[in-house]
Amino acid sequence: MLKIKGKQTNTEGEENVIELITEGKLYTKNGSYYLVYDETEISGMEGSTTTLKIQGHKISMKRFGSNSSSLIFEKGHNYTAEYMTAYGDMTLEVLTENLAVNISETGKGNIDLLYKLNLSDNISSNNHLTIDIM
Repeated sequence: MLKIKGKQTNTEGEENVIELITEGKLYTKNGSYYLVYDETEISGMEGSTTTLKIQGHKISMKRFGSNSSSLIFEKGHNYTAEYMTAYGDMTLEVLTENLAVNISETGKGNIDLLYKLNLSDNISSNNHLTIDIM
C-alpha cells in the first residue's frame, strides 16, 4: 500500500494538496528500486500508470496513459522534459531542491521530494511529494 501526498504552491502562494492511498508494486532490478502504481481520479490522471525508478539519489518518474511524461529528479540538477496531456504537449523544467529516500530491506519506507517546476518559462510552482510505502 502507498500513501501519496502532493502539495503544489504557485507563485501567488496558493496551495493545491492531493492525498491518496493506493496499491502499488515495489521491486528491485539491477540495483535499483522500482515503484509502480496506477493513478486515480483524485490525482486527475486516471488511466495513467506511474513508474518510479530509484537509483540512490536520483529518481526517474515515467507516466504512461492519458497523461504521459518522463521526469528526472536529482538534487541540484536541472532537467527538461516533455509533458503530454489531452490538452496538448508542454515543456517542463525540473529543479530538484531536496530528495530523500529511505526504503528498508523489508520494502517499507518513504520518499520525500521537494522540487520546482517551470512550465514554458511562464508558470512556476514549488512542489512537495511524499510517498509512504506501507
